[in-house]
Amino acid sequence: MIRRRKSEARRTFVLDTNVLMHDPSAIFRFKEHDVFLPMIVLEELDKGKKGLSEVARNVRQVSRFLDELMAGATKEEIDRGLPLPAMTGFYDGAQGRGRLYFQTRLLADALPDSLPGNTADNAILANALALQQTLPPDTVTLVSKDINLRIKAAVIGIHAEDYSSDQVLDDVNLLYSGQTALPADFWEQHSKRLDSWQEEGRTFYRVSGPDAASWYPSQCLCLDGDGGFEALVRRREGDDAIIELVQDFRTAKHAVWGITARNREQNFALNLLTDPGIDFVTLLGTAGTGKTLLALAAALAQVLDRGLYREIIMTRVTVPVGEDIGFLPGTEEEKMTPWMGALMDNLEVLTQTEGGEWGRAATAELLRSRIRIQSLNYMRGRTFLRKFIILDEAQNLTPKQMKTLITRAGPGTKMVCLGNIAQIDTPYLTETTSGLTYVVDRFKPWAHGGHITLLRGERSRLADFASEHL
Repeated sequence: MIRRRKSEARRTFVLDTNVLMHDPSAIFRFKEHDVFLPMIVLEELDKGKKGLSEVARNVRQVSRFLDELMAGATKEEIDRGLPLPAMTGFYDGAQGRGRLYFQTRLLADALPDSLPGNTADNAILANALALQQTLPPDTVTLVSKDINLRIKAAVIGIHAEDYSSDQVLDDVNLLYSGQTALPADFWEQHSKRLDSWQEEGRTFYRVSGPDAASWYPSQCLCLDGDGGFEALVRRREGDDAIIELVQDFRTAKHAVWGITARNREQNFALNLLTDPGIDFVTLLGTAGTGKTLLALAAALAQVLDRGLYREIIMTRVTVPVGEDIGFLPGTEEEKMTPWMGALMDNLEVLTQTEGGEWGRAATAELLRSRIRIQSLNYMRGRTFLRKFIILDEAQNLTPKQMKTLITRAGPGTKMVCLGNIAQIDTPYLTETTSGLTYVVDRFKPWAHGGHITLLRGERSRLADFASEHL
């Protein structure tokens, strides 16, 4: 059992099972503070270790971490608490000040009569209350991703917190948008140290100053006013940056597979999607902003017209909005078909040819021959060569799942992640912990990545009104 002098400022965090199921490395993320694992948590971990799901893999990883920490430890050492390694390399010899404690004896049941039943949650609450009786109450914190458990803890006087170490940002409003508006006097401020030139029909500018120092590669720059100005940051070195005027995809002359941009953000998106020098693109936006249509049109243009990629691979997370419809018969592609309604809807838009019904059917058949629908469940261990990969509904992926998928990309492959972080259907994922938020933040300094947040809906006036008022 934990023994601590009152003068110590160290805190004790009681972990719920779902925290470890969500992040196996959670026990190492509390810096100099102590971690307490009730025995019921170990029992629940044991029940969840079987299977091929992401949760089961996380549970097995937790068990391996605990096994390594306990290797060679005696019963007396376990009772005194196992020293936790520092987060910078779990087992590289660097030791943290915190300790890991297990429930080694039956604690006095201090639960009030208002909590009926003998559930796992109540057992965890009982452990937290017992610790409060032996330690200063303000140093004991219950950490859980279960909102109801945190509510019950607050009701009976236990300080409870959500697990926030996996949050990419403190506030989703701080998420990188991929676009910045230049000040109205931008040209006057930089006129003395400004170079411009043209290469192969493209216009470049070299800009120096404090503004350029804060830009990221492939960041979209815009300036309102007479004629407007839209550019992409191509390279940045210190206070110097090279920017390039973007191509205008709003005109029919520069349409991408018959699709033209309807607003500034869509124009930036098409520039990122059609640039072979950008390997990874993320598009965020609410329903109806054109994420899937733009990505699919750019993919078809580069696969069929320019031959930059061999084929298109579309995939998404199979998380239902309502009740699950159960198992589906057929091949992998046939099982994925019900989840790919967005693909079929957008193919109808892209196959509106003038050749009548026969011409549309022939075009649709040609497109389907170059588009493969695959499940995320079978991505581990694969390598994609010269593919254009479109990941739809990416907001439902965890950071670990996102890493698993992105690392499948081989030479010549481009990956596009689409999603709306306001519509997350995966349990325990939030806007600040989503894998899509994670990659947007981590890829912003990379020279071969690009991101843009689409702001305006272009689906229909009905959809736009519903998005704004419902």
